[in-house]
Formats: sequence, structure tokens, C-alpha cells
Amino acid sequence: MLELYHFPFTAMGTECNLYLYSEDASHAEETAHAAAAEVARIEQRYSRYNPGSVLSGINRAARQGGSAILDEETALLTDYAFACHQKSGGLFDITSGVLRKAWDFSSDTLDTLPDQAAIDSLLPKVGMEKIIRNPPRITFTVPGMELDFGGIGKEYASDRAAEVCAAHGVTGGLVDLGGDIKIIGPHPGPRPWIIGITDPLKPNGHLGNVELFEGALASSGDYERCIVIDGKRYSHIINPFTGWPVRGLSAVSVTVGRCLAAGSICTIAMLKGVEGIRWLADNATVPYLWVDSEGNRGGPLPLLPPNDPAS
Repeated sequence: MLELYHFPFTAMGTECNLYLYSEDASHAEETAHAAAAEVARIEQRYSRYNPGSVLSGINRAARQGGSAILDEETALLTDYAFACHQKSGGLFDITSGVLRKAWDFSSDTLDTLPDQAAIDSLLPKVGMEKIIRNPPRITFTVPGMELDFGGIGKEYASDRAAEVCAAHGVTGGLVDLGGDIKIIGPHPGPRPWIIGITDPLKPNGHLGNVELFEGALASSGDYERCIVIDGKRYSHIINPFTGWPVRGLSAVSVTVGRCLAAGSICTIAMLKGVEGIRWLADNATVPYLWVDSEGNRGGPLPLLPPNDPAS
């Protein structure tokens, strides 16, 4: 008889959860271990905090204005980032992480806005158009650049963890990496998973719940990592052209087949600010929900009443 097993763990700086249906506890535990190991593998490869990571090796070359050879997995992720860069008109930019030298959202001591001069000194090092691609080699034309896969790494890991679980024979389950969710399969019945959507203006509350039998759900918002200075909230989502946090939208949620795609759509819409509403309407062929900074919301993503979400 199928039983639902829950395996919490921590990775990529966030709380993660695996929900797996299995007829055997040891099989569920073995599967969860393999899925968590895959998440850890991706984190180790693409963490900017790990000096031995693949990403750190690329960035050592980037800081010198040099070049690096990409392995197949890294090349595929980089190609995907370039596709998002083009689709977003340059707003989705994995070189913009260098701007955190001016905006340290991980610090509790940042209580004043950065100097414009500090931001201006970093902007010449931002821009994926400054990278020359000659596969498998990429070359950085401006010294001091760096890549940051923070915008795609966790979503990619969620998809990969679900693939590992499926390869172990799991047909019902859910991967949740800090809110980046990939469905392995529905509850027996089948019955959908019910997932709560956070209210960006009330982070402890919910706008409503989403029912998913399959696919993925990702959300992006200005409440996830931010600072508040003089009563204004400044998001960690930064416009790579101006070097300043974007404003206009407070949150976007998207459901689509893969978590990587869902997360990218959310991020691009957030980067476009209020124009993201029109961009979603014109470009998103999947269910989405947006909430602006005034609390207005819209989009074709159907929501159930905002009761406490149940897995």
C-alpha cells in the first residue's frame, strides 16, 4: 500500500522538502537520499561560495578578462541563460550578480542606500553581450566580470531532483526547494497537490491555493530578499541597466512543465516592473498570477480560497 513519506533537508541556503509516495519506507528513504544528493551536487558545482566550484573557476577567468571551457551541463545552463537574456531584452542577465558589491541583501547592517558612484563603477562589468561564445569556450571581454547562476540554479535542481525520484520508480510526489516546486506525480486517486501562494504584502498570509496534478510552480517577489530603508522596500531583483532594484510588481507566480522555465518567466516579468503585466499577457502561454505594489492582481492562474495549504 502506498504511503506518503516526508523528507526535510537544507540546501542552497533554504529549507527543502521531498514528499514521496512509496510502498516501502526504505525505498522512499533511498530515493530521497539520491534526490538530495543531486541537489547537493548542483549546489557544489554552481555555488559562488565554494572556491572549488565550476562557477568559481569560470569567475576566476572572468575577473581577469580571460576565457573558460564549459562542460556540457554548464554550457546548457549558460545557453539557457543567453536565451532568457534575449527574450527579456537584456534584463535577465547572469552577469548582474557583481552588483551585490553595492547591494548586500544578506547583510542586516545595510541601512542606507548605496552611493550612485559605487553602482556606476560596477555597471561596466555587467552585460552578457560582453561575453563572446565560441563553444565550448566563453571569453569575457571586460575584466572584473562574473557569472551568477542564482536565478536558475535552484529551479534546475528542483527539476533534476524530480527526475531522480522518477528514475527510482516514484510515480507520486513533490519536490519543494524553498518554494521552487516540481511535481513528480499526483496523490493516488489521482488527486492534485494543493500549494499555497504567498501574499507579497502579507508574507505570513496566502492569496490562495493552486491545484497541480503535474508540472511545476515557481514564484518571485520583492518580499523574498529585501531591505527596507526610510519605509521603502528594495528588492534583491536588480535592473542590470540601472543597477537599482526593480519596482512596480510585488510578486509573480507561474505554472508550467519545468521549474526552470517557470522561474525564468517569473523573474523576467519582475525585472520589467509594471511593464511585466503586459509582457506576461503578450508572451506567457501558461497560467500566471501577478501582484503589483498596490496589491492589485491579475492573470489566468486559478486560485482556490486562501485556506491553509495542504500537501
